[in-house]
Amino acid sequence: QRSTRHTPAVFVKVSLYLTSTMTDRFDCYYCRDNLHGKKYVKKDEKHVCTKCFDKLCANTCAECRRPIGADSKELHHKNRYWHEDCFRCAKCYKPLANEPFSARDDGKIMCGKCGSREDGNRCQGCYKVVMPGSQNVEYKNKVWHDECFTCFECKQPIRTQSFLARGDDIYCAPCHEKKFSKKCFKCKQPITSGGISYQDQPWHSECFVCETCRKPLAGTRFTSHEDHVYCVDCYKTDVAKKCNGCKNPITGFGHGTNVVNYEGLSWHEYCFTCKKCSLSLANKRFVINAEQIYCPDCAKKL
Repeated sequence: QRSTRHTPAVFVKVSLYLTSTMTDRFDCYYCRDNLHGKKYVKKDEKHVCTKCFDKLCANTCAECRRPIGADSKELHHKNRYWHEDCFRCAKCYKPLANEPFSARDDGKIMCGKCGSREDGNRCQGCYKVVMPGSQNVEYKNKVWHDECFTCFECKQPIRTQSFLARGDDIYCAPCHEKKFSKKCFKCKQPITSGGISYQDQPWHSECFVCETCRKPLAGTRFTSHEDHVYCVDCYKTDVAKKCNGCKNPITGFGHGTNVVNYEGLSWHEYCFTCKKCSLSLANKRFVINAEQIYCPDCAKKL
């Protein structure tokens, strides 16, 4: 979000009282002197000689406190009056008759540059005044010089890049992703978009693949073994134990989830039966002979 601030130009009303000479008999409204052949001023429909005007009618200059005579150019702003030469910046004394200016609450008149230094917004980075017309950034009612609006992490100016805020700190998009994005459980790199979750761990979709054949596993059946994930086919052929009864892999998929283990040998629960009478021996007493299992009754008959 960017903008450039400019101090609005404000100008004053300049008044120059009209004077002329009389050819016919005419008197000053105040002193009654004959104005014939003399200069006079017409003020509020009254004809006044220049002497009376300066003494009785002239406005007082707000700077030098002297009357602004009939022959002087008068500058007017908000019920205050100045000689043209007195209308200057209170700080640098630059003449302001034809220049933009600002009027402060304390009555001082300042040029745009000095006014900005006194009252202008200060940069949140360097705390110096942001001058009118300079490149700057406004964000949440605060302002920075363009070069001071930098990433909290890499310290580089944001300029035209997108950015993200974390509390009062500003980050460029790459640094925000690096610092705050979730890290993939597999490659440990930030996950900037998408991704999947497995056992409360985030993964890139392209990293969630079978350990053996590298087949993507998102949206498919899979299982894990010792922190590695496998597709069903690779798990059956390369990882799963073989049932000592049927010689097929014990995968845990579907029928045959329960497993019986004994002295390094494994069986599907439904395969753990008496070799002679086929009685299921899961959770029962049994006798093993030549890697074959028997119920106690059949074992006695052997």
